[in-house]
Amino acid sequence: MHEAKTHLSRLLRRVAAGEEIVIARGGKPVARLVRYTRKERAALGSLKLPGPIDPAAFDPMTDDELREWGLL
Repeated sequence: MHEAKTHLSRLLRRVAAGEEIVIARGGKPVARLVRYTRKERAALGSLKLPGPIDPAAFDPMTDDELREWGLL
């Protein structure tokens, strides 16, 4: 742990080059430094549904349905 704090800049350069660094405290691993990779966001509309959506799902709710949802 002390070495990691003392040499953090050097360790980060190694990680940026692709190396994985394990930091230990008392000889037991407690953390792993790995290169950060940005995750790609899913494209809008890319959600895969199990089947077609029933067009009735877009119908206005009835008064009874609105009451069930606590909206009336």
